Amino acid sequence: MLNWEKLLSLKRQGDTTKRLRKEQDDTRLGFEVDYDRIIFSSAFRSLQDKTQVIPLSKTDFVHTRLTHSLEVSVVGRSLGRQAGKAILQKYPHLKESLGYRFNDFGAIVAAAALAHDIGNPPFGHSGEKAIGAFFERGNGLQFKAEVSDWAWQDLIKFEGNANGFKLLTETKNGTFGGLRLSYATLGAFTKYPRASFPKSSSRHVAQKKYGVFKAEKPLFDEVAEELGLYSTQSDNCHRHPLAYLVEAADDICYTIIDFEDGINLGLIPEEYALEYLSKLINKRIDKDKYYKLSTTKNRVSYLRSLAIGRLIEDAVAAFINNEDRILAGELDKPLVELSPYKAQIEDIINISIKNVYQSQEVLEKETVGYRVISEILEHFSEAIKNAKMHQANHFDKIILKAFLKDFDYEDLETEQWLIELCSRIASLSDSKALEIYKKLSGQNL
Repeated sequence: MLNWEKLLSLKRQGDTTKRLRKEQDDTRLGFEVDYDRIIFSSAFRSLQDKTQVIPLSKTDFVHTRLTHSLEVSVVGRSLGRQAGKAILQKYPHLKESLGYRFNDFGAIVAAAALAHDIGNPPFGHSGEKAIGAFFERGNGLQFKAEVSDWAWQDLIKFEGNANGFKLLTETKNGTFGGLRLSYATLGAFTKYPRASFPKSSSRHVAQKKYGVFKAEKPLFDEVAEELGLYSTQSDNCHRHPLAYLVEAADDICYTIIDFEDGINLGLIPEEYALEYLSKLINKRIDKDKYYKLSTTKNRVSYLRSLAIGRLIEDAVAAFINNEDRILAGELDKPLVELSPYKAQIEDIINISIKNVYQSQEVLEKETVGYRVISEILEHFSEAIKNAKMHQANHFDKIILKAFLKDFDYEDLETEQWLIELCSRIASLSDSKALEIYKKLSGQNL
């Protein structure tokens, strides 16, 4: 059974003394420092030019990964604070003896939610799939004999969540421990607390994907041990309870806000907004206020805010009602699936899939993104391979000098530099990746 005192650990990588909540400066809590460190990081800034729904969109109201992450963080803060109030009422010693406040829960969830997409490649899932396909059935197959089974699984199923954990924690360029976030925030960030190998056949929501690359597994184990996430009955690692709230914040935002984007783009008829969102919020709509709003954007924005508020309340209720199951590692589905409005949520998602995610514009741009990532990965990996074998040709040397001059691959084993290269490419923005692709193919001459 998980224990909230351990789950709320303020420990950071490299700490030699214990951080106590009651000794924290309330004007700037350790969990709030996590948020600040994420928002000032270069990895987070790159999200301003990464796909959320529409790749390379030229409109000013469609969400990028950055605006999506900020909104998920805001929803996550509300979820955390409301859940935190209930938890402190149930376990008063957390407040009275240890000094925790409901804002702590909100700060942890907000920080983890802010970072939840930080490891995603350019062009959304299309970029993720391109990296995996390069190794599984493309020219990357040539490296398989030099890579362990575990690292190979990391490559062929390249996962943005695992890359996010890597970016947040890796020691690089003399910076120890990456952003050095609190272990509570790292735990809440890790929706899938397992490695890619051995593969899992479990249907538990925490086993749906993997969240840690081979190289970061020792650090993750340290985090999980500190938080008490490992089961005493098996080798399984439980999901941090607040990861359910991070997941819920993401689910709520992409369900409602992607739907909103589709309407603003003209891909979904406006009347669908009132028809489908009103099923969530019918008793809350001020019809006089709604019909006085003069633009589609404002009307949909009004409905969206009410719908998000409704789903926040439902997610918190589901979390509190299932807290014992969550602490026991037994809740095997997302909180939104426990909502009384599950059917309505599914209807909205299905409309977005049909009208937005599978629209001609999105499919065409995802095709471009897939090609861009594949080409960059092919040229870069070939240049590094040839250089390590002392067989680099003139083109290889140009690539190394122009694009990889600060990439330290010389002393790395094959599986190490391949993951590092994939992580580097995943950190590119959509526009930067497209720019590199054009330069490699001579289109910018």
